[in-house]
Amino acid sequence: MLNTVAVVLIEEFAPFEFGVVCEVFGIDRTDEGVPPMEFRVCGERPGEPLRSSIGVQVIPEAGLDALSGADVVAVPAAKVRDEYPSAVLDALRSAADAGSILLSVCSGAFVLGASGLLDGRRCATHWYYADAFAARFPNARLDPDVLFVEDGNIITSAGTAAGIDACLHLVRRELGSGPATTIARRMVVPPQRDGGQRQYIELPIPQCAADSLGPLLTFMRENIAAEHTVATLARRAKMSERTFARRFLAETGTTPNRWLSTQRVLHARHLLEESELTIEEVATQCGFGSAALLRHHFHRTIGVAPNDYRRTFGRARTAPPEAMDRAESDDIP
Repeated sequence: MLNTVAVVLIEEFAPFEFGVVCEVFGIDRTDEGVPPMEFRVCGERPGEPLRSSIGVQVIPEAGLDALSGADVVAVPAAKVRDEYPSAVLDALRSAADAGSILLSVCSGAFVLGASGLLDGRRCATHWYYADAFAARFPNARLDPDVLFVEDGNIITSAGTAAGIDACLHLVRRELGSGPATTIARRMVVPPQRDGGQRQYIELPIPQCAADSLGPLLTFMRENIAAEHTVATLARRAKMSERTFARRFLAETGTTPNRWLSTQRVLHARHLLEESELTIEEVATQCGFGSAALLRHHFHRTIGVAPNDYRRTFGRARTAPPEAMDRAESDDIP
């Protein structure tokens, strides 16, 4: 059950992520059938203001002792730093030992990581911090692609709005789908979202480490829809196939087929955002040949189907009927 939810604030906390926790757990919605929850805002020094990352101050009414007995202890995002308050880390460890569910939002995972509670556990944080988090907490099993991760009594979420997903998931798990749907409806958000973080990450264009294949890579990008084989590319580079394959791997870190597939997905991503081409037309212009093949590679790289990506990121949210692919089902083969 979710009888008591305590949120822990530290200096330079992120107000949006704090607000997400407040919106889901801190508002009385008993008149709509949501069970009542006691909501505690806690800090190391109760009654003293804490600065947010944008200068707004919040005064926690409760101290860290109020974490005791809480069903859920939430840790919103805060500025990533080298050290976190030892009293906060001790309180989080004690809450976990006592059986509380711990929930972090975005960079709040760094606080849990500093407490040691994520060692050996699957977890999530904002994709922007993924490399820094993995380097700092090598014993944590970071999944950089998902919106949130549940591992035992710890739930960690990715950036910002993914905290909403994690909070609603916890409500659904503990109170049922009815209260979760009610809260989501009031927040005007979907009760559940599809896909993961990969659809929001800006994929860099793969580069080569040296200049020798630069002109060839440019040629491949400029002729993305053409058929390219190792044999034809090797001839263009004036190398044997074996030498070409070895050189390509050394300079790009991948194979010609994989490099080209990534380029085609990047181009498809651009067309889905900026054009009203049908999925079949996008597939043709990107060199995939069929919508089914585009779906397969796009989902594998981005994490969602092409039509779902277009609905989220497309410039024209409602394309005219003639631009819609009537055969498109976005089923992954």
